[in-house]
Amino acid sequence: MSKKKIILLFGPTASGKSKLALDIAKEYNGEIVNADSMQVYKEVKILSARPKEKEVKHHLYGFISVKKNFSTGSWYKLAAKKIKDINKKGRVALVVGGTGLYFRALTEGLSQIPEVPKTNINSKLDKDYILKNHRIFKGISINDKQRIQRAFSVYKHTGKPLWLWQKKNKKIFKNTELIKIFLQPKKPEIENRIKKRFDQMLREGAIEEAENFKKIRVNSINSSNFIIGLKEISEFLSKKISLDELKEKVLIRTRQYAKRQLTWQRGQMKDWKGFSDTNYLDLRKKILSYLSKT
Repeated sequence: MSKKKIILLFGPTASGKSKLALDIAKEYNGEIVNADSMQVYKEVKILSARPKEKEVKHHLYGFISVKKNFSTGSWYKLAAKKIKDINKKGRVALVVGGTGLYFRALTEGLSQIPEVPKTNINSKLDKDYILKNHRIFKGISINDKQRIQRAFSVYKHTGKPLWLWQKKNKKIFKNTELIKIFLQPKKPEIENRIKKRFDQMLREGAIEEAENFKKIRVNSINSSNFIIGLKEISEFLSKKISLDELKEKVLIRTRQYAKRQLTWQRGQMKDWKGFSDTNYLDLRKKILSYLSKT
């Protein structure tokens, strides 16, 4: 990989991306750029599974307040600049995470949607209105309040639906500049890792972190509210559920999230190179070998 200087590493939650990224970065004189939409928030370090390693330079981790909304477009601009800066230093940029939309922005570009003021969802934006005006909300789940709001704001201020803007994509990086890898461990292995990781999170102070988050006034539609574990720990602290029920709820929700990530990978990453080894040393050896030949 003498000419290529951008490695993309996608994988579901608890697939071991962070550990693998460190080894790749050390091997290829690289720096790591975050592509996980929940690891951008500074106040939630434990529950977002933010990497602790400082030996390799990490970018776009824990740099924005949970009070702020952070879009794919905002990430794309920052990540593209970081990647270019890393490459200018003669180093490899290793983009690591599990947020499919971030990776799609890098590989396919992002539409140049004008900046529009946020329009609060009002009573008019009920289910009937959304279904009646399906052209405005085309391709968006009726339950995705954040994207419904975004689509409504864009249409109100530009006169064009969001999906039409998204057809006009502008790419910053060529496909030939990218090495695209995804991890695909077996479902039982992912479940086992999720259990162990949440137990570790609890030992490291996840409950205190969730308590502190609750004290911050965060708008209910902000994406930081959906960090897995926050809602469940709140229920536990309110004595609505037991500790065992807390663990089970987090396991189920995290497993569902991993399933969605793998579904995205199957549908959107058909030209990526996949690895499903569960033994870490085997996985590391195969990926480093693949990179040396790419």
